[in-house]
Amino acid sequence: MASGFVIRKNQYYDSVFLMSVNRRISEVKGIQQTAVLMGSPPNKILLLDIGIQDVQINNAQPNDLIVAIIAESPAIVENVLGRLDEWLEAIQENAPVLRVRTLEDGLSNKPDANLAVVSVPGEYAAREAKKALDTGLNVFLFSDNVSIEDELMLKKFAKEKGLLVMGPDCGTSLIGGVGIGFANVVRRGPIGAIAAAGTGLQEFTCQVHNAGSGISHAIGTGSHDLSGKIKGLTTLATLEMLEADQQTSVIAIISKPPDLSTLAILLKRIAICKKPVVGCFLGIDPDTLSGTTNFRPAGTIDEAVGIAVAPSNGQPVAPSEDLNPEMLAVLQDEKKGWSPEQKYLRGILAGGTFCYQSQQILDEAGISVHSNSPIEAKNRLEHPDRSSGHTIVDMGEDYYMVGKPHPMIDGTMRRRRILAESHDPQVAVLYLDFILGYNASMDPVGELLDAIMEAKRLTKQRGGSLTVVASVCGTEDDPQVLGLQIKMLQEVGAIVFRSNALASTAICELLG
Repeated sequence: MASGFVIRKNQYYDSVFLMSVNRRISEVKGIQQTAVLMGSPPNKILLLDIGIQDVQINNAQPNDLIVAIIAESPAIVENVLGRLDEWLEAIQENAPVLRVRTLEDGLSNKPDANLAVVSVPGEYAAREAKKALDTGLNVFLFSDNVSIEDELMLKKFAKEKGLLVMGPDCGTSLIGGVGIGFANVVRRGPIGAIAAAGTGLQEFTCQVHNAGSGISHAIGTGSHDLSGKIKGLTTLATLEMLEADQQTSVIAIISKPPDLSTLAILLKRIAICKKPVVGCFLGIDPDTLSGTTNFRPAGTIDEAVGIAVAPSNGQPVAPSEDLNPEMLAVLQDEKKGWSPEQKYLRGILAGGTFCYQSQQILDEAGISVHSNSPIEAKNRLEHPDRSSGHTIVDMGEDYYMVGKPHPMIDGTMRRRRILAESHDPQVAVLYLDFILGYNASMDPVGELLDAIMEAKRLTKQRGGSLTVVASVCGTEDDPQVLGLQIKMLQEVGAIVFRSNALASTAICELLG
């Protein structure tokens, strides 16, 4: 294994451009790891995490471009870094001309706008968000790596001005039917949603749509909103807004494990809400949450959908978390092909919320799972790239996104991890999630098909059989075409489910 890097002084590029360059370089044969990013302090830490360090990197400035590579040989490293100008020029030739460069430019084009989308490097994001709030704009803050202190400052300021800050690290929102960030095509309807979980919000809105109901508004709050420091400022503000919204008759709140003191504050506010509220707080046993006449706790997103759609449809028609007899028979047949040494699960997921929910469901079934994003600290992997026993990996965690696009946009890193796991003779079940919608890959299944087939081939060569379980989050109206994505998976022998919870339940059955 060999590594190397190049630093270009005062050569600034935006994150979208850098992701495009990174993708081109990562496709070169023999490349193991790549990072194309600016020399900001958080990015230097991410480089250190993948084993790239040098005094020159330590001295790099935020406006300096850093390109780092880990490859199979020094010759590959030298060749790729030597052709850096080619990679940069090739992307620049195809890049669209950007005519709006400042907030002021945007407001001059759209003077009636009431929402600003901020997606700049984290060290500049708080400043730009504050500027937008100063002009009376609500903010959708897509950027991550924003300090918790800056987030608190922004949200307190927004509260004073009667505005909303969605984020930082907010991946999804649906405002009046218009998707922002990663969003699916869903019909309008009576159900409002609030989520401190991006893929959790997508899963909820898609299932509501597929159940025949619709969404009034779906507001992402950012993953830290229900932390002990932020105290749910955006969640509470959004709850008040949806309570007053005439188009909303039911409110659902979806979250990764919240801070318990913040949850207590939220439950107190829910108790006096004038509309029914459904709460799915992953990692929290719903039986421990005292229900009121207007509050119903749910253990999974599927259960939350079932409760939410019931008042509007007359009966819940969301995906059941129970496996029918036909599926149970399919799962039993799958196990018959395993070799005696096959026994472990490897989940390689794009959705962080799905990583949490799968762990919760498996844990409730008595199956302990390791992860780079564990619900319990004792189950944290020693290294994200090295699985141990049953493992579920969140490929959207910062470690895997050093100068790279999110795995929902680009499947390169997941494809490599699938192939790496396929060499372990003890792997019996491979679990993959696929998330459709705007701004996601236009063919998420197609990007991983060759790796899935190769993994199954290698397992068969050893005398075993690899069971591939997949969940697909989307609607038939999404640009990727839900039915086509499912068909491609089924054609390579995958067992496909319409929800993460049901796929996880099936894995529990497979693992006994």
